[in-house]
This record gives sequence, structure tokens and C-alpha cells, in this order.
Amino acid sequence: MSKVAFLGFGEVNTPRELIVKKCKKAENALKKEGLDLISIYPITDDSEREDVLKAIDKLSKASFGTIVLCVAGWIPSHAIIDIIERFRHIPMVLWGLCGWMEGDRLVTTADQAATSAIRKVMEDLGYSFKYVYDIVGKPMNTQKVADFCKASEAAAKLRSSRAGMMGYRDMNLYGTMFDAIRLKKYIGTDIESFDMLEVNRRAEKVTKEAIDNVIEQDMSKWVFLKPCDRETKEKAAKYYLAISDICKERKYEAVSLKDVDGMKKFLFYPPAPIFMLLSDVDRLSTIPENDSYGMVTQLMVKYLTGQCGAYLEFYEYMEDCVIAGVPDYVPKEIIDGDTLVMPAAFGLLSQGILNVSKVKQGKVTLYRLAESKNGFCMHIVQGRAESPGKWEEAGWTQPAPQLPGLKVYMDDVEAFTSKVMSQHYIIAYEDNADKMIDLCKLLNIEVIK
Repeated sequence: MSKVAFLGFGEVNTPRELIVKKCKKAENALKKEGLDLISIYPITDDSEREDVLKAIDKLSKASFGTIVLCVAGWIPSHAIIDIIERFRHIPMVLWGLCGWMEGDRLVTTADQAATSAIRKVMEDLGYSFKYVYDIVGKPMNTQKVADFCKASEAAAKLRSSRAGMMGYRDMNLYGTMFDAIRLKKYIGTDIESFDMLEVNRRAEKVTKEAIDNVIEQDMSKWVFLKPCDRETKEKAAKYYLAISDICKERKYEAVSLKDVDGMKKFLFYPPAPIFMLLSDVDRLSTIPENDSYGMVTQLMVKYLTGQCGAYLEFYEYMEDCVIAGVPDYVPKEIIDGDTLVMPAAFGLLSQGILNVSKVKQGKVTLYRLAESKNGFCMHIVQGRAESPGKWEEAGWTQPAPQLPGLKVYMDDVEAFTSKVMSQHYIIAYEDNADKMIDLCKLLNIEVIK
């Protein structure tokens, strides 16, 4: 993680040892949250501005992605503004500490007097910041501070992120298109296009040794429920290696392929095992059908949580839950148990290798980025994921495979469906919504819940 500047403030007339003690406690708590700090404290409003000038000098020589303004007591606003005005382009946390109890009486250093005096000033000056304050007798709000710092780092990564897409607008779907200028302006991701012809030509040059190596080292980890012929495996390996080379050469961190009207229609090969290898071996974010904003959502989830941000597709809405699954693959990261695969065909499409693994259950958050009138919006919904029970999609060769899926229980399914943005949503385990909200605020993305 990029470094975080930790600035601790307290008024010159407040006992110095109290400010230092409070700042030290806050500093240690943030380190336990995993933050790498550049710490400067105590910074006072001394008449010669020595503390302020020393802080400016040290910060000017350092590299950091976020600033934490730790207010440990009253401090006139100018002492803070004098420093941060030089770094106004960097996201900040305004964090007010709090007093403590001594017997039956409250002792305070007027931390919130200082934060109250400067919060609106920072807002009016146009700083990008989050306001956090502690409460007497309650645990320190270090997680909120750390979440914002992680969101700030994610925003910085997104500014230079690159994704690749073979083809465009699979099945002529409207919801998979993207506005490149809008995307660059608000988020920063570049989505570059490459052709299926390039993939095919590269695949033809892949050596037998390289293909055998993928089959023996990577695909051998899969559990085949039915026999699969060698040719089917070889196709997966050679196309994977071709696409993998393209992604490595061009520094892509996510990739999508033209699926139904591309790989399946012209190369006669469903790309599910290709996506599995790209995800599990190369650690790329992957999503089918040229889903551009789904791919960007994956990168946002990945940078915030470290999770792969797998995609799920909605199949049915129930009164209290939704059935979400996939007709092709899931990354190993979200599989419960072994990676189970089998040869299968859907309708008139060619036979391929289908992933039929069980998906991990638990507390989940679903995300979807979409365009809004003025920019972008992010739809966030939280739920509890359980086994979907027996279900199948009509059209598969009988006996139909048990597709990977989840039954996601929500507080209000109807409210969710009234705002649904796409058939594809990105899943993250546990509650990461606050981090995403912070990231969206930094990027001026409207949050819809």
C-alpha cells in the first residue's frame, strides 16, 4: 500500500505530553490497520510557525497517497490550512480524536471544537476529504480512516488502469457499450480493443510443449466429472496462451472476450476454460460478453478488497431473494471445494468445458457501475448468499449440468429490482460497502443503494 501522511495537531498551550500521547495511540492503531505512515507530530500553532514549516518541509520531500489530519486538541484552522493547501490534490481524512473520563468527570482537549471549525472551510476550499470523529468511551474510528486511505489508493490505481477487450458489444447488447472519454474523465481506466484474428493467429503459433505444460500443470488441477477429449483441452490451452501473451504485453489487469458472437460463433469454442486460466493462473479480472463497465467494476472491487470480483448473472427474482449464477465459469477464488468441470454443450453451440463448481456462501455485497445522466453511478446491495438448491437452465444437453450459483437473500428484492443496472453484477464477500462509498465519493460517482 502507498504511504499515508499522518499529521497530528494540538494547540501550543495544551500540555504537549497529552497531544503526543493521543497522537501516538492513534498512530499505532492505524498501523494495526495495515497503513504505512509518514508521521509528523505534534504540530502546533507556535507564533514562529516552526512546527508548520517543518511539516511542510518533510512532506515536500516525501511521497504519499493520502493525508490523515489527526486533530488531538484545539488548533486554529490556519495551522492546518497552511500545510495542506500545498497538497490540495491529495485526498485527506479529517479525524477528530476525543476526550476521556477521569472518575466521574469528562476531560477534553477540545478536539471537536477544532474539527468543527475547519470542516466547512475544507469543504468550501474544495478539498477531497472524509470527516471522522471519535466518541468518548467508544473504540477509535480507525477502520473508517483506514477504509478511506484504501479507497484513495484504489482511486490512484484506477487512474492508470488498463483493460483489454476482444471485440465489442457481444450479441449487440446496449448495456455492454462504454463511453471512453467519460470513463477516462471520471475513473481513469483505458479499455483497449484487440481482434479475434490476432488471437487466432497467435494461437496457431503456440508450441505443443507450451500447450502440454498448461494441460499438465494447470488444467490437471480441475476435477473432470466426465471424460474430456484431448483436442478440447488443447484448444483451451492455446487460446489461453495467446490471450495471456496479449494481456502481459499490454499490461492489462482485466479482460473480456466476445463470447456468443465471437469465440462460439467463429472459433466454435466456448471460452469458459480460457477465462478460468486467465483468472486463476494470471490473476486477471475476467468477465464475458464485452461487459465493459462490469470489467471496471471488477477492478474497483479488486483494488479495494484484494478479491477477484467475480461476476454473477441474475436468473430469477423471488420474494425474498434472487437466483444468481453463471452459464460458464467461476474463478477458483470463490469456489467451495474442488474446481469441478465437465464437457457440455448449450443449444446449437459447440461443446466446451463447463465449470460446475459449488460457490462459497456467506455475507456478500453486489456492485454494478453504470452511466448516469451526469457521469456514473454505482449500485450497491448487500445480502446473504446460500446454496441455490437444484436448478438448471433450459437448453443444456441432458442431463442438464448444475450451474454454479447462489441464492442471495436481500432485505428488499423489489427495491433492488427497481434499480437493477445489468444482468451482470460483481460479487465481493463480507461487507465492503463503506470502502466502495468512499471510492465513489473520491471519483464523483453517485451511490445508489
